[in-house]
Amino acid sequence: MKHTRPVIAALALLPAAALALAGCATGAADGGSAEGADGSTTLKVATIGLTSDGSLLTGIEQGFFAEEGLEIETSVVANPPAGLAAVQGGQVDIAYSPSVPLLNALSQGVPIRVVAAADGYPADGVEADEAVEFDDTGLYASAASGVASVEDLAGKTIAIPARKAQLEVVIAGELEKAGIDPETGVNWVVLDFTSAVAGLQNGTVDAAGLVSPFTSEAEDAGSALISSPSIGFFESGAVGLWTAGASTVEQKGEAVAAFQRAIAKSNAYASEHPEEAIQAGLDATESELAIEDVKLPVWPSEVRAEDLERPNEKMVALGFLAEPVDLDGIIVPQP
Repeated sequence: MKHTRPVIAALALLPAAALALAGCATGAADGGSAEGADGSTTLKVATIGLTSDGSLLTGIEQGFFAEEGLEIETSVVANPPAGLAAVQGGQVDIAYSPSVPLLNALSQGVPIRVVAAADGYPADGVEADEAVEFDDTGLYASAASGVASVEDLAGKTIAIPARKAQLEVVIAGELEKAGIDPETGVNWVVLDFTSAVAGLQNGTVDAAGLVSPFTSEAEDAGSALISSPSIGFFESGAVGLWTAGASTVEQKGEAVAAFQRAIAKSNAYASEHPEEAIQAGLDATESELAIEDVKLPVWPSEVRAEDLERPNEKMVALGFLAEPVDLDGIIVPQP
């Protein structure tokens, strides 16, 4: 199976500062779950349209949620901050979010809890020479730049889709490991992905942080992959998370526990039947890619404390968080 899992560009556009959630209420999820005539509970689940959603979708198809007395109503939101705002305000019960925007929200006191793993990397990590097999982001160098490694980026220009966003966070981690100050040692320039690929081709930028399928476009144009920054930053375990508002967890504990049990079954099933799950994700996202063109998602069985502690500590060290987020009680125990 070839590995180029498509991701939505919104993942790279997640501010590492304000999430603009101020307009959302923090009460119970009045717009969320409801009891059906057959006694089932409807949970509203917000995704951002990833291929890895195939686990949730195949789980629904396999009846894992129905077995738990749940009916799942899915919707796609523009980006993870929008999903976090929706669970905070009660418009949905469950929402997808990577750990970086979640930590930003928690640092601002937003009452969000983590209920399950959505996607990520192998629990025991990945060897450096295998990182590209799992990472659907990439740091590419222009053929004309003379850059052959991250160490060569000192004083160079790097294109990213937004400042203080997830791609800058993970690339900053690679720069720091190479002994380059991410704040002063490079020149950041904001370009959309199409413009960034063009910039690599014409040499107006030395390097660019990209996501699939733009990574393939850069390779086809002769740019060189010099780092797989996301896996270098997160290393292992759950990165994409299923979250819920604290009030939802408190007031709808039985339904949340049922979701946890069902998504655990779904992740296990997707891991055993990856092509079926990938196809479900491709169909849902209306992607034109074939299964063989898709990077194999990893659906973790659980969210470990270190899955949040690691990015928490790194974001502080890199200056994206002023202080570590208090993670006590953030992960809801599995039933």
